[in-house]
Amino acid sequence: MDGLVISPFIANLPKVELHVHIEGTLTPSLRWELALRNKITLPYGSFDELKASYAVTLNHRPELNGRQPGIPTFLEAYFAGCDVLRTENDFYDLAMAYLSRCATMNVRYAEPFFDIQAHTRRGVPATAVLDGYLRAQRDAAAQFNVKSQWIMCFLRDEPVKDGLAAYHEARPWAAGAVKGGKGLFHAVGLASNAYERPPMLFEEGFNLARADGLHITMHCDFGQKDTHAHMNEAIFQVCEGKGSERIDHGLDAEDREELWRGLVERQIGLTLCPHAYHRRTPTEVLFPKIRRLLEKGVKVCINSDDPTLMHDVWIEGNMQKVFTHCGFNKAEMVKLARNAVDMCWASDDEKVSIYRELDDISVV
Repeated sequence: MDGLVISPFIANLPKVELHVHIEGTLTPSLRWELALRNKITLPYGSFDELKASYAVTLNHRPELNGRQPGIPTFLEAYFAGCDVLRTENDFYDLAMAYLSRCATMNVRYAEPFFDIQAHTRRGVPATAVLDGYLRAQRDAAAQFNVKSQWIMCFLRDEPVKDGLAAYHEARPWAAGAVKGGKGLFHAVGLASNAYERPPMLFEEGFNLARADGLHITMHCDFGQKDTHAHMNEAIFQVCEGKGSERIDHGLDAEDREELWRGLVERQIGLTLCPHAYHRRTPTEVLFPKIRRLLEKGVKVCINSDDPTLMHDVWIEGNMQKVFTHCGFNKAEMVKLARNAVDMCWASDDEKVSIYRELDDISVV
């Protein structure tokens, strides 16, 4: 947190989280516990060594920056953590840990990203992943009053045909218009390494999901190769020219007028994760960029991304960063929280409930 302390105002603010990868919430303690449960040998001699490994600065763009000897890339560390997830109960415990933490952070509603490809390619049955998350979705709503609707992601650095096969396998757990769908996920997304993998590669998958009544979002990573071209596709070309309903990250749209104007005119919101960018972007560059997007009329909301791999900075820490470094006042922070409600795909009743809470916040 770079010395910042989460203020009572930010801590108490009702929140909606729209950009969090569920595997990126796997804490060292839960990873250690699941490794013991599943008799998996980790490459660490003790829990303290495992915990210390999370402090390593990971290489986020090895394709652009080259490799750093002895240091894993971000995605290598991310997928290494996934290895302890083997059974339905493992996925349930992972999701319940995140959703219970949501309750402590006053997150009323969340839309976590997940995929099955990272697990089925390890021999884990898709049913273990999907049933574990579905059970957690239902139990967290009942036990913590934290509602969630999930987003299934295509892994963009895997073959398109594998993503399409994963969608068909997971489809019985969808919401939307899927007959008999179990209601776990109500949208599809696009995640993992975007290097030379533009959104239009997955147009068939987007159209399949749209035909099933599901929503569409996709990552356009900050600072990635061809980021402006990817944004152009996400705004103007995907979904037969209708564009994505939301874009995850997308901060580079601020660089080009045709992109940020397209976001405004098409009412496409951005799910930003400031700490993820702050790790490699100076304060004086990053936060004015976020502020300019808002001043131009782009709708953005604040989220955590992969908190346990990003210095343990969760949604409240990300909100504190913009509160401090963007110089927003309390009314502007409430507006950011309202943006998340506007952009989410919760039921109307759930939205109205959160709007009412936000209306009661004192901004004096």
